Amino acid sequence: MKLLLYRHLWGITEAWEKAFPKIKAGGYHGIESVLPASFDRDRFKGLLREFGFDYIAQVLTAGTSLHKHLSSFEEQLEEVRSFRPVIINCHSGSDSFSEKEAGEFFERALKIEASVGIPVAHETHRGRIFYNPWTTSRILKRFPELRICCDFSHWVCVCERLLEDQIDIIKQAAAHCIHVHARVGYEEGPQVPDPRAPEYQRHLEAHEAWWRI
Repeated sequence: MKLLLYRHLWGITEAWEKAFPKIKAGGYHGIESVLPASFDRDRFKGLLREFGFDYIAQVLTAGTSLHKHLSSFEEQLEEVRSFRPVIINCHSGSDSFSEKEAGEFFERALKIEASVGIPVAHETHRGRIFYNPWTTSRILKRFPELRICCDFSHWVCVCERLLEDQIDIIKQAAAHCIHVHARVGYEEGPQVPDPRAPEYQRHLEAHEAWWRI
């Protein structure tokens, strides 16, 4: 197994022309981000080429109903195809979905993914279908072909505790994982202020142990 590092553009405010050389110098293999605005897409694609970066496309389903979330999922996957991403990372559905609705979402989403032919990772993210360990576990049992992005920081935040008692679900998630968002969460948020601070040592150690599974 080879570790490939991708830099998300979230939080970067300087021009890509300045940021990309720094990202390259930092040893990253690629960029992860949502698609830029339409007028910036050629420029973005050119910079990916210039710096030899692979691309992970992020899509965010939206809408007030199951149907609208599925429509936005399909539309966004079609949009990102021309960028030839290595993975599509998706914030999928809504935490308000019933498990019946969640099942309908993933049943249709898997068919859409197959037609696009690019691996899709459904992220464990607050506000989405996979916002907690137990819902995620039940759905993964129902759809063993699902692939996910593990961002365990969201679970720690939602559950308001480290998940020492949920290691079996952590292992189950790891078996479906094709992408990791390696940030350290704590009981009050999805990202500790400073993972080097001694008061967050146990949070850092827990997350590092989960990433090694």
